Amino acid sequence: MNSQIRNIERILGERLKPVFLEVLDDSAKHAGHAGARQGGGGHYIVTVVAEAFAGKGLVEQHRMVNEALRELFGGQIHALALHTFSPERWRERGKGARA
Repeated sequence: MNSQIRNIERILGERLKPVFLEVLDDSAKHAGHAGARQGGGGHYIVTVVAEAFAGKGLVEQHRMVNEALRELFGGQIHALALHTFSPERWRERGKGARA
């Protein structure tokens, strides 16, 4: 696991207290793209399941993640693909309560 992923996980873990968090480096699919970083990093797929998302719409959930990671944009992060869920919605999708 690279240091950028660990940093993203640390920040989201502290700010959102997720019951499930997965961060995948998707940068290889963007090789040659202006935002691709040499040596990987920059493009991430992030799945977050957190009680903090309960009762909030998708836009607000994404806003919360982007705000938490704001300091990393333009440096460690070029783009995020976000998948955010409350624990209830996660269970409804049949994902269970993976931690």
